[in-house]
Amino acid sequence: MLRSRLYLLAAAALWSTAGAAVKLSTLSGWQIASGRSLVAALVLALALPAGRRLPSARGLAASVAYAATVVLFISANKLTTSANAIFLQDTAPLYVLLLSPLLLRERISRSELAAVPVFLLGLSLFFLDQLAPGQLLGNAVALGSGVAFAFCILGLRAVGDEGSAVLVWGNLIAGLGVLLPALGGPRPTALDLGLIVFLGVFQLGLAYALFQRGLRETPAVEASLLILLEPVLNPVWTFLFAGERPGTWALVGGTIILLATAWRTLQGAGGGSASPPEETPARG
Repeated sequence: MLRSRLYLLAAAALWSTAGAAVKLSTLSGWQIASGRSLVAALVLALALPAGRRLPSARGLAASVAYAATVVLFISANKLTTSANAIFLQDTAPLYVLLLSPLLLRERISRSELAAVPVFLLGLSLFFLDQLAPGQLLGNAVALGSGVAFAFCILGLRAVGDEGSAVLVWGNLIAGLGVLLPALGGPRPTALDLGLIVFLGVFQLGLAYALFQRGLRETPAVEASLLILLEPVLNPVWTFLFAGERPGTWALVGGTIILLATAWRTLQGAGGGSASPPEETPARG
């Protein structure tokens, strides 16, 4: 359905603001990760009553994958460039493509398989300009966030209506899990507090609420491709607010991804809703 795909694109647009916000903040990565997740947990628990329930074993596994995704991504942004962090995290569709048939028993359509090389071409052009050397640890953390994000996508797709609980508890796990090191960071300024609220309410809370809503009726591979709008918009916000200028190849790659995203969105609008995944045993 078109509406589901628009939910996913809106989530990607909100996610894309993270790089600029993190670069503008004087707080440590632990403080940002903990603060925004605790704010997001509160907002989601108030907005989504179903999220207050304890998740099942499968839901808890998805919550842990979610928590790992959001913490590793913020850590990567502090250890390497925001462009590196987002582009390496967005290798997630590769892992989803490999794992979706095994974990969700979702068949990959020919059109999805045909779309993957197009999206990867666009991302590879970003790498020509943006993947800066000399930041091995940050790049490794960013790559780990991509693996975690793939399992987060698969987990949210698998749990269906339990997605609200996954989001609330995932944010609680993330926020409380790094709270201790966060307490040792610098004193926040008024701007820092405002950024934490923005990140928690909009960039994380609302974005993932839209994402899990759109994921109900969109196959995992399709969703992971559509949200590649995020690395296209991320350099725009970092340029406008933090002064990071995208290169020529990044602009070309972004154009390719935007066109491919529009193609997938309009093509998907012509079909029916995706059927929910078959019930599979919870996996550790």
